Amino acid sequence: MLSTLPQRVGRRQVAALMLGLATSAVTMALARAQGPTGASNAMFVYFGTYTGEKSQGIYRARLDLAAGTVSEPELAATVTSPSFLALDPARRHLYAANEMGKFGDKPTGAVSGFAIDRATGALTLLNQESSGGSGPAHVSVDRKGHTVLVANYGGGSVASLPIGPDGRLGPAASVIVHEGSSVHPKRQTKPYAHSINMDTVNTFAYAADLGVDRIFIYRLDPTSSKLTPATPAYATMTPGSGPRHLSFHPSGKYAYVINELALTVTVFSRDAKSGALTEVQTISTLPAGQAADPAFSTAEVVVHPSGKFLYGSNRGHDSLVVFAIDDKTGKLTLVQHVPTQGSTPRGFGIDPTGRYLLAGNQRSDSVVVFRIDATSGRLTPTGQTLKVGSPVSVVFVPVT
Repeated sequence: MLSTLPQRVGRRQVAALMLGLATSAVTMALARAQGPTGASNAMFVYFGTYTGEKSQGIYRARLDLAAGTVSEPELAATVTSPSFLALDPARRHLYAANEMGKFGDKPTGAVSGFAIDRATGALTLLNQESSGGSGPAHVSVDRKGHTVLVANYGGGSVASLPIGPDGRLGPAASVIVHEGSSVHPKRQTKPYAHSINMDTVNTFAYAADLGVDRIFIYRLDPTSSKLTPATPAYATMTPGSGPRHLSFHPSGKYAYVINELALTVTVFSRDAKSGALTEVQTISTLPAGQAADPAFSTAEVVVHPSGKFLYGSNRGHDSLVVFAIDDKTGKLTLVQHVPTQGSTPRGFGIDPTGRYLLAGNQRSDSVVVFRIDATSGRLTPTGQTLKVGSPVSVVFVPVT
């Protein structure tokens, strides 16, 4: 670039120009890290839970990004077992999978939609719709904010629900029931759809089915919100893996699937045109020498916003595993195992700036706050533990 500058520009002017460009690049990088809403000194944190004696629905707290402290959680919405939460891209609406066996007079679960007050964090229920199957365990929103995708664990199905301009949900545009089984005599006798996520360019949806050891691949019609099987229609896992959740690298080149039964993470490369997945690596989520106890299982998997690190949770072993990601191959290298300081870490969330991880311990009714080292990805407990009944998922919304 310097060779194209006019000769009359002096060295000091060139230096000033380069400094300005560098400053602009840093500013843009920070804006990207802080999410589509721009800079914010604080985040609202929402916790999805199983309702019962210690929980009545969705809870809200406030994260101070400078201090790394989180306020005491308070009830934000009374609703039945909003186990998994998802946000629209603008972070104006929150959607929850209501993990129940019956909604209305039908044997299905439900999905609830809420409007978010970005100044106070208050939630206002917009409406509820059938999830199209029993026991919805996971929801996500497409990259345009037009469709909610649902994985019905009990029903072994996935569904797509259109989102109106006001954030309200419409009835399911498509419900697809999976077929098949796999090798585990108790956990894989039929389909158990456990999650569904859109790729980074909003073309393909990927559904991890624990019961049949497949990642089903669907095309999403952005106008009708309908799902149709892609070609190929699925990627096959090693028998007995039990794929649970999936997280994409920001580049869209790699997908990371955490396997509940095998206690592993499988790395896939992704073909952008066909959506096909090709296995690159499978690596244990447990420390070397640690036996895979039958009482152990994995739960959540999340790529760091920087794309440099991957985090996963081990239930029973009650730990978080940290991997470094090779940006050229997508492969993982173990960095750390850290105790979650509680029992059964089901879900966790990383704030959009990538500085903090909040891990929910379902059976000890607690959420533990960790600081993330930007260079190594390592986790350090901040010393703060929050009381939340049966926490399952964690999402963040910048305060405005």
